[in-house]
Amino acid sequence: MSKFSIIIPVFNEAQNIAPLHDACLRRLTDYALEWEIIFIDDGSTDGTSAVLDEICRGNERTRSITLRRNYGQSAAIMAGLDQAKYPILVFMDGDGQNDPADIPMLLDKLEDGYDVVSGWRKNRQDAYISRILPSRIANWLISKISGIHLHDYGCTLKAYRREVMKDVRIYGEMHRFIPIYASWEGARVAEAVVEHHPRKFGTSKYGLSRTLKVVLDVLVITFLQQYMHKPMYLFGGFGLFSFFAAFVSFVLMLWFKYGQRISFIETPLPLLVVLFLLVGIMSLLMGLLAEMIMRTYFESQGKTAYGLKKDHD
Repeated sequence: MSKFSIIIPVFNEAQNIAPLHDACLRRLTDYALEWEIIFIDDGSTDGTSAVLDEICRGNERTRSITLRRNYGQSAAIMAGLDQAKYPILVFMDGDGQNDPADIPMLLDKLEDGYDVVSGWRKNRQDAYISRILPSRIANWLISKISGIHLHDYGCTLKAYRREVMKDVRIYGEMHRFIPIYASWEGARVAEAVVEHHPRKFGTSKYGLSRTLKVVLDVLVITFLQQYMHKPMYLFGGFGLFSFFAAFVSFVLMLWFKYGQRISFIETPLPLLVVLFLLVGIMSLLMGLLAEMIMRTYFESQGKTAYGLKKDHD
């Protein structure tokens, strides 16, 4: 069995992390010889740090990292990724709703040849209106746009091979899209039904406002997926459309002037011509600027526009 690191970001979960840690030890001690748990304290203010110090004291398998302030779950996940030492990475929530007993199942599925295994909380124990329904809408939208069909992007319980995470950098609230990023790198993605328990202590850090953020994040994903390597196609296409709109407005302006005897100042068409011309020029300039930025991004870091799976001499 491969060695694995369990990465658990926590924020104000002082009452949940000790039972979660005990559950991990019970379920995993006999499953594999080499594994570790890394708690990422994302700037908690409720005593979580003290509980983590007590848990880690004298426990060789468990480490904790404390961030200077609350950076958000994506940043906490990246901090754990940077600190993990094993080739398999397992992410899970620190609120006790994920079940450590599901981790062996995810790892076994990785052994079947997959690179990413995402948990699916099929019987989710949350409020339907404020959590489940918005989540289902968001999951459907993300699957349609990305082409990666998962039922539950929001489930933190996931397992990854480290190599597919090598070039993944996430910001903001983009952690739920890691399977998409990994898929862009050629990863094979699978899904597995996992248990989901009711929250016993504390309150959820997410509400309906998260759905609106997901919509904005989907727009970012769409742009990165379709135009990251060719931003001129987006900005230039919009610029050409603006030039076409300016031409149509100009023709209509002349037709009203000489065909209908309507003065230029009696219609908004002259202003529209100027507006569309300016928008078209600005769009083309933004496209050129985006192309230069993209080339700088790849060339300054030695990145390539492709990834190798195997290299046979």
